Amino acid sequence: MHAMPDACRRLARCTTHVLVLGTLLLMARAPDAFETATTIPQEQAMFVESDAYERFMGRWSRRLAPLLVTFASVREGDSVLDVGSGTGALAFAILEAAPSAHVTGVDPSIAYVRYAQARTPGDRVRFQVGDAQALALPAATFDRTASLLVMNFIPDPAKALREMIRVTRPRGVVAAAVWDYGEGMEMLRVFWDEAVALDGGVAARDERTMPLCRRGELRAVWRASGLQQVEEEPIEIALSFTSFDDYWSPFLGGQGPAGAYVLSLSASARAALESRLRARLLGPGGDRSFSLRARAWAVKGIVAER
Repeated sequence: MHAMPDACRRLARCTTHVLVLGTLLLMARAPDAFETATTIPQEQAMFVESDAYERFMGRWSRRLAPLLVTFASVREGDSVLDVGSGTGALAFAILEAAPSAHVTGVDPSIAYVRYAQARTPGDRVRFQVGDAQALALPAATFDRTASLLVMNFIPDPAKALREMIRVTRPRGVVAAAVWDYGEGMEMLRVFWDEAVALDGGVAARDERTMPLCRRGELRAVWRASGLQQVEEEPIEIALSFTSFDDYWSPFLGGQGPAGAYVLSLSASARAALESRLRARLLGPGGDRSFSLRARAWAVKGIVAER
């Protein structure tokens, strides 16, 4: 092998120095972006920007969360784990319903954890970065473990459920809710109907194809895990939009599969989709407020004695 010429060695060293310097600058100026790029799995990379998520889905999560808290039978004094805690909607709803409860939230996104922690009202709730499929928590720690709008995004939901059961005490409750993407979540149903009408090739990206979003699917996973007294029921809220822009602009934040799809479009394709959605939602009249239905499937089960 020939020796590397001096000029090539100098170029290699310079290139290395530039790469290192660039990495250090990214870590210093945008630590959230660096953390996301290096630690967040691809399946979760569409959920990393906390303010954009709040505009897109967080405001509706906060409306749905109290219904899951009631369904999960959270009581005063309970120790509760919130798996996939996001920006804190479920954790804060738990404290609202049961002020003496203690809540731990776990989420893979450091940006979401920081956002939620900054809004924590006291010492009864804490948030930490973690993976639902490998919870860094002791066994039989919590009275209730719950997950809001997350299970269908976890690469191995059965593995995550086993972890949720492991950290829950015997006779404790494990509960979750997932949007009914097929029919019941109209905000996204309308979006994907019009996207597919414009380009049939994106049908595979339609969230109706996601797992665990149809009647009976969550119940089947809960029963297969060995949980007892499994119950499933729909929970529903209304999504009220003040204008078309109140509906459309959150998609431009790139959050979730729909937001990621919007950002992938050319300017002309994005304008065409916006036009179809405007016509679908507003009809021939001018801009106005409107409401859409949003249904989720909720499931719960009891942890068996060990």
